[in-house]
Amino acid sequence: MPSLSPAVAEVRRAVRVVLAERAGERVIVALSGGADSLALTAAAAHEATAANVAVTAVIVDHGLQDGSAGIAGQAATQARALGVDAIVVAADVERNHADGPEAAAREARYAALERVAAEVGASAILLGHTRDDQAETVLLGLARGSGAASLMGMAPVMGLRVRPMLDVSRETTRAACAAEGLAPWHDPHNTDPSFARVRVRTTVLPVLEAELGPGIAEALARTAEQLREDHDAFQSMIDETIEDIVEPAEAGIAISVPALAANPAALRNRIIRYVVSSEFHVSLTRSQTLEVARLVTDWRGQGPIDLPACTARREAGKVIIAARP
Repeated sequence: MPSLSPAVAEVRRAVRVVLAERAGERVIVALSGGADSLALTAAAAHEATAANVAVTAVIVDHGLQDGSAGIAGQAATQARALGVDAIVVAADVERNHADGPEAAAREARYAALERVAAEVGASAILLGHTRDDQAETVLLGLARGSGAASLMGMAPVMGLRVRPMLDVSRETTRAACAAEGLAPWHDPHNTDPSFARVRVRTTVLPVLEAELGPGIAEALARTAEQLREDHDAFQSMIDETIEDIVEPAEAGIAISVPALAANPAALRNRIIRYVVSSEFHVSLTRSQTLEVARLVTDWRGQGPIDLPACTARREAGKVIIAARP
């Protein structure tokens, strides 16, 4: 009897942990036909019976490439050959998305997956992102310079979305497919240098590995995990603090100046961003956050501060953040 491939075993272990928490439920696997999602689907199919979990593969046809319907159909055939149900759905991709075609396709894909999850009663959507994807996400976040939140990468669990393979390399998923005789589809978009993620994958990470030594992807993924732990700790502090230091104000929220001043800068700035995000559904840049914080730490009688969707001012010992008139 041939021994089990170490790559197959690694992917199966990662999936087993996720399915063990969902006995008696149904999950869907997002399958593109590429090596990552194909290895994930094969592992879910293998583990499903022992875990008492029903698995459905969902293939989203974005309609952005010639022959996309045939590619989606081939992925569905592969999923059924692995012993799982398969559904092909079309995605409505916005052609002039403000954040570009990658963001448009991603939003349309998640919307389609969540729609199917609701239709079939799935408790989770398994996504095939790997450690390499996480490293790329961290580097892209670093380039944006939008703080620790952008360096946390992708969450292992966010709502219905579950990423079992964030500790598994792309090399491992490819080896798992080869060991199981699975022929993955190679998306030409994954080698198109017009996409920032592709440039990170094919140029930036290889240069870092060559100049700094191996293990860069692992280090970036560890950094994301540690920052996420820090974020969760800060969020817990905010949740414990927020009700004691804020109160309703006309068309907005009032935050106690002494309470904000008593907190360290890292927590004070997070409280400001959290209040604005929760109340007005917009994100502040670091410079905007620091400008609001100066109403507490460097008060010189300055006037109201214009922010996205709201204004901030100091009045009677409080920072008032209110909707624009």
